[in-house]
Parts: sequence; C-alpha cells; structure tokens
Amino acid sequence: MITRFAPSPTGPLHLGHAYSAMLAHDTARAAGGQFLLRIEDIDSTRSRPEWEAQIYEDLTWLGITWDGPALRQSDRIPAYRAALSDLWERGVLFSCTCNRRDILAASTAPQEGAEPIYGPDGLIYPGTCRSAYVDGAPFPDRAALRLNSIVVRDRLGADTELAFTETGPDQQTLVPASLRDFASTIGDIILSRKDFPGSYHLSVVLDDAHQGITHVIRGADLAKATPIHVLLQKLLGLPTPIYHHHRLIRDDAGKRLAKRDDARAIATYRREGASPADVRQMVGLNPTP
Repeated sequence: MITRFAPSPTGPLHLGHAYSAMLAHDTARAAGGQFLLRIEDIDSTRSRPEWEAQIYEDLTWLGITWDGPALRQSDRIPAYRAALSDLWERGVLFSCTCNRRDILAASTAPQEGAEPIYGPDGLIYPGTCRSAYVDGAPFPDRAALRLNSIVVRDRLGADTELAFTETGPDQQTLVPASLRDFASTIGDIILSRKDFPGSYHLSVVLDDAHQGITHVIRGADLAKATPIHVLLQKLLGLPTPIYHHHRLIRDDAGKRLAKRDDARAIATYRREGASPADVRQMVGLNPTP
C-alpha cells in the first residue's frame, strides 16, 4: 500500500488538512506500506516558499513522517508537457480562448434566464472553441487546453466504464460511471492553463502514477471528480488506484474549512499550546497507533 498527502503551499494547513494527512499516514503505516508527500505548487501566483516550509513543520509536529523526499509539481513540468503533446497529437484536445464571463454567457444563451449547469469542475463548458481544432495543427504554447469530451466519447464508446473502487470502513464498493453522460454532466475539462502546462486533473493523475500510489485518500468534495481522473488514466494508459473519499472537517456553522480560516490553522493550535493528540481528538481520530 502506498498513500500520499498532496497539499498546495498557498496558505496555512488547517484541521481538514491534518485529518486527511493523518488518515492517509495511519492507513499506510497500519498496513506496513509507504506514505509519500507531494507539494502541489502548480499555482505559481499563489504558492509561496514560506507556506511550503510551514507544511513540513506542521506535519513533523503532528508526528507524520514521509518516505523519501517530497515530490514538487514544479519539477514535473516536462512530464505534463509530454502528456499534453501526446493527447494533442491524438486529436483529443483543443485550445480555448474563453474566459469565465464568455462561458457563462454562452451557457445561458440558448434560453435567457436559464440556470447554468455546473459539474464537478465548475460551470460546464458549452463547447464554444471545440470546433476550432484543426487536425495536424502544431501544439500550441502557453494556451489553455481542454479535453474534447465529444471526440473521446466517440472514439472510446459511450458505454466505456469510468467506475472506480471506493473503500469504506468495512468494505469496498464499485462506484459506477461511464462516458455516456460525460459531456453533459462534466464537459470539456481544462487540462492546461496559459500560465502552466498542466492542471489539477492532469497533474494529479500523472503524479499518482509516477509515485506508484495504490490508495488515494482525499476529501469527499473530490469524489465527483474521480471519473475525470479515471478517464485520463484510461487515455494515458495509467493504473487506477483504489479511492477513499473521507468526510470533511467543518466549522461550527457546518461550512467546509478553507485556508483563510486561520483560527483553525494547525500553526494557531501549536501557538496556543495544543498537542498533536489534541488535534487528533478534534478531528475524531484515535490516539496515535
């Protein structure tokens, strides 16, 4: 078993991060497996060295150890670019010049006042730039690239399974999904942005495979995005890990914690004299095994 924790150095880790990291760490250690750390620093405008340094400090304070050096996504640019080039040459990507306002306007254009449709990746792209792809066109540099969900469906077949295995406390469940409704419920997802050759969906799939991750342990908010990752794994010939989407840690109002919620930052609890055992109790985990 190989699990991982993959935070972004864009702010302080909070109790939700602590829960996810400790759960993945405990699961791997209990199975005699490996726990890896990955720094997801693809957001170059918000990532900061000081936040990365604090990630290491917070995890060490919590008693979390990782096997080998941390993997940094900023060091993986050649791998992302190679995968994008391959997908472009296969004709399943197209470049997109739309901004959020363009997408919103196009999504509501067929019927004024209609509610836009949202999927796991946000507002579903209406396909505005999809027809602009020219077969054999050179790979564009510094362009936003989207996966052509219609071409992928036609090539692989609408009944192509995107199911994945979900683990629970006592059992494993096969979560069904297919390509049939991918275009209408998920759409043409972004795989690369103008300022970075990659996106969360592409990088997480490539990095999980590169690190040999067997069990992905992450928040329930990402469960609906998992069929996207399964599809990319199929397209890129990569293995599909087993997934566990855990409960989210919420504030007193029931809202999911965010990095701007400094009151629940791990560093804040450290300064106030809490112990790692206190943090484990706050998030509902048993004492350190």
